Amino acid sequence: MSKQHDALSELIEPTIDSLGFELWGIEFFTQGKHSKLRVFIESDAGISLENCEQVSRQVSSILDVEDPIAGEYTLEVSSPGLDRRLFKLDHFQRFIGSKVSLKLRIPFEGKRKFVGRINGVEEDEVVLQVDEHEYLLPITSIEKANIVPEF
Repeated sequence: MSKQHDALSELIEPTIDSLGFELWGIEFFTQGKHSKLRVFIESDAGISLENCEQVSRQVSSILDVEDPIAGEYTLEVSSPGLDRRLFKLDHFQRFIGSKVSLKLRIPFEGKRKFVGRINGVEEDEVVLQVDEHEYLLPITSIEKANIVPEF
């Protein structure tokens, strides 16, 4: 995660926690003149539209006061969904046995994209089973990872 992501997380996580939700992760990206801050929240009871609205109001107030983002942006609050993005090592730990699609920051053995099962977590590495091969991938090398829903 970047320093900006860390700073934003530290700023909004206490408020999200106090509302009874877990900050699952954040994404911040710019497309031309438009920026978007996407905040994912989680709860054992699930996430409703009302929960998202409640968190959006509170987080928006904090961001208005602290002003950590230069320029205009759109705030979006949602649940992680079935194809949830995995942001932290703890997320990989929670989803051991699940199928995941991930993209690395730089190629490993000539590949950047992998689809496989999470076999475990060892220190700061994700153990990924792809067919008959097992890979140890440092969490810092993973650019993006999402659960692949299986029905």
